Amino acid sequence: MARLLVVVPFHTDPPARLGEWLREAGLELDERRLSAGEPLPEDLSGHDGLVVLGGPQSSLDAEDVAPELVGVRRLLAQAVAADVPTLAVGLGAQLLAQVGGGSTRVGVDGPEVGATLVAKRDAADADRVFGPLPLSPDVVQWHHDEIDRLPSGATLLASNPAYPNQAFRVGQHVYGLQFHLETDESLIRAWAHSDAVGVASTGLDVATVCARAVAVLPDLAEAWAPFAARFADLVRARAGAPAVGG
Repeated sequence: MARLLVVVPFHTDPPARLGEWLREAGLELDERRLSAGEPLPEDLSGHDGLVVLGGPQSSLDAEDVAPELVGVRRLLAQAVAADVPTLAVGLGAQLLAQVGGGSTRVGVDGPEVGATLVAKRDAADADRVFGPLPLSPDVVQWHHDEIDRLPSGATLLASNPAYPNQAFRVGQHVYGLQFHLETDESLIRAWAHSDAVGVASTGLDVATVCARAVAVLPDLAEAWAPFAARFADLVRARAGAPAVGG
């Protein structure tokens, strides 16, 4: 069975529905929760793919503020160098941009929070994982920083009017998603109640932000569960396992 390393920088963003989809696609998940003190491996030699999720840390935090991110950056750099199938989400995408040679900053237009859409770029149509997605799939946003510069040579796959660098690919198999697809109702409500600044930036109250985000969860699953399965096929291919159904 293909083995996937899942890095959880903070317990508030577990793999949740994304983890369920990846298991259903036949992957074994090796989950490491950094806020629980679980160690990261030194390298990716024991795994066929990598997922890095989000958390309240900032990609701009210094090493003494967020020392747990040092190992995450190391693994992401290894994944980029070896083109290991990788899915970096939220904070993970920002760290990926940094290690690939891009940059992040505090979002110039403030936080982006709640249910929204992203639009596929033309390059996404030729991408094995992104290509079958709808033109403008539903997502859940929850970030205060932005990816202001992609790594040199990265392929931009999705944008929106708020922040253009919403999804990108480095090499052939390393993906970054600024938005979230793993969320379920409990995560949305927990994030909303713990992020007064983010919710205030929407001009809506907590209940409305939650209700709108929860309302898109079925559509989100319809688009992104097959996406997760296609990513799982990349991991399985690296492990030498056949694609599900293949």
